[in-house]
Amino acid sequence: MTEFAYEIKIPKDRIAVLIGKKGEIKRSIEEQTNTKIKIDSKEGDVMVKGEDALSLYSTRDIIMAIGRGFNPDIAQLLFKQDYCFEMITIQDFVKENHVQRIKGRIIGTHGKTRELIEQLTDTFISVYGKTVCILGRVEDVSIAKRAVESLIQGSPHSNVYNWLEKMRREMKRREFEKQDKEFLKQ
Repeated sequence: MTEFAYEIKIPKDRIAVLIGKKGEIKRSIEEQTNTKIKIDSKEGDVMVKGEDALSLYSTRDIIMAIGRGFNPDIAQLLFKQDYCFEMITIQDFVKENHVQRIKGRIIGTHGKTRELIEQLTDTFISVYGKTVCILGRVEDVSIAKRAVESLIQGSPHSNVYNWLEKMRREMKRREFEKQDKEFLKQ
């Protein structure tokens, strides 16, 4: 049987969260994915090995999500098939000296902007270090990503909120139509 491996670097201050109390988080991930996780707490290096490439990929995303500030319970939503994890590096859009200001635009006063994007897209967002990470269902993540990137590029908050509300209505309409068609088939 072929064994696959990933090496992931996560911030040292997130190692304890990945391990969990008495190793319960690490053990739970290993059991659910049939993988082996080795952690170097001094360097922040995590090695994941396993025979199933798909579960290894999920494990890698879960570890990255925990490393970028997500609660392990939320990160483990990535076990679901239609969930994904997206990481936006702020420095890909702006110079180093603007990162703090951009993080403030994304988070908003008392976290209101981040919270509103999460609510309107049914996603989870973590602003950690120089990254913004989004976790949720694939189509929701792509909408949230576009909203975050718009804020990074300087779009007014009101424009982004209006666009998000329009997208939310559109998604609800499509969901309603889908349910309607299924009902009519019966």
